[in-house]
Amino acid sequence: MLFMIIESFNDQDMIPVYERLESAGRALPEGLTYVDSWVESSFGRCFQLMECSDASLIQEWILQWRGTGTHFEVVPVIPSKRTREVVAPHLGAQ
Repeated sequence: MLFMIIESFNDQDMIPVYERLESAGRALPEGLTYVDSWVESSFGRCFQLMECSDASLIQEWILQWRGTGTHFEVVPVIPSKRTREVVAPHLGAQ
């Protein structure tokens, strides 16, 4: 499954996160795959796409980032292509 991880930083300060990233890496448990990420131009949030088959791996990962002033929102997502496939049989069915 794919998960969009939305990280919010206290006072838009992402420096503690980048310092931890430099010193310890992403700290991903085995089975959790980092796909890509995007950062708001204001530094307020980071959007990370992760992939795994067990959501508890995301919980393990989040616990590694305690003390960095980061708050996490985890959103399961489905690729648009797959969503179109699911919706297609229902188009024009009204």
